[in-house]
Amino acid sequence: MFDILVYLFENYVDFADFSKSGNQPDSPDSQADTALSRKLTAAGFSEEEISEALEWLQGLKATLPTRQLQADSRSLRAYTPDESAHLGADALGFLHFLEQAKVLSADLRELVIERAMALPDDRLSLGRFKVIVLMVLWSQEQNLDTLIVEELLSEAEPEHLH
Repeated sequence: MFDILVYLFENYVDFADFSKSGNQPDSPDSQADTALSRKLTAAGFSEEEISEALEWLQGLKATLPTRQLQADSRSLRAYTPDESAHLGADALGFLHFLEQAKVLSADLRELVIERAMALPDDRLSLGRFKVIVLMVLWSQEQNLDTLIVEELLSEAEPEHLH
């Protein structure tokens, strides 16, 4: 599924073009869904992966924020035990880093968490978490700095300085 999400990001200029082109399905039975499924099948993805990716994208579209959270810079987001276990320390640390760097607002942080929690995996790897962040930012049509995109697309673990 994550390979499909990256493929879509790399092959569509922005989320608005992706949505307007009819390639993002509005319902599971839409013709656009079928057309995109055929394109993804032709690109070598399995039916199961395609189905999971399209369902996840529909969830993303359905949960786009409609209001702006006003978070005080001194506020602290407490994570539930389920969120902590599912996301893991690396993803939570990376999420904190993105907030401090002003890449993610409080709204986008909550959307990232919601979309990450929608996945059935017991614990997400940092690489998969980065793809979720990338897709959320892409869906919000955020201006993405090249360095941020490179970081989000990198699956390598950060090097530790000794």
